[in-house]
Amino acid sequence: MDHVEFTYTGGIDEETVRQRLQASTTGVLSLADGDDAYGIPLAHHYDGGDSILLRLGDHPGSEKMAFLDATDRAAYVVYHYTDPADSWSVLATGPLEPVPDAERPTDAEVNQWFPAIRVFDEAIDEVDIALYELRIERLTGRETVQR
Repeated sequence: MDHVEFTYTGGIDEETVRQRLQASTTGVLSLADGDDAYGIPLAHHYDGGDSILLRLGDHPGSEKMAFLDATDRAAYVVYHYTDPADSWSVLATGPLEPVPDAERPTDAEVNQWFPAIRVFDEAIDEVDIALYELRIERLTGRETVQR
C-alpha cells in the first residue's frame, strides 16, 4: 500500500468536542453481546453535561433492545465529513441506563430535542419510545489538520 492517500488528523480540545456533540442531533450507537456487535443510527440530545440522552424505538422482538440489555459499555460516534480537508468525529463511551419514569422528559421536550423518530416495518401503535442515558466515561474527538 505504498500509494494509498492519507489525511492527517489531530485531537480536538474538550470544549470544541462538547460544542460539536451539542450541535449535532444524530450519531451511531455501537453495542455488543459477547463476540457479536450491533451498530444503529440514532438521534441524541446533549446539553453539555456528563451524559447523552438517546432515543430509541422499542417494539416486540427488537434486536437492538436485546443488544442494549447485553452491553456493559457502549460507544456513540458523531461525525462530519464534507471532504478530506473538512472532517471531524466525536466518540463517547460509557454505560447505558434507561431513564427512570420519574426523570423522563415530557413528550413536548422529546419532540423539541429530537428529530421525528424513524420507523420501518413496525406498526406505530406497537412502537414504544425508550430513552436511555449514556453516562460519559470517555469523550474524545479528532479533526482534519493541515500539514
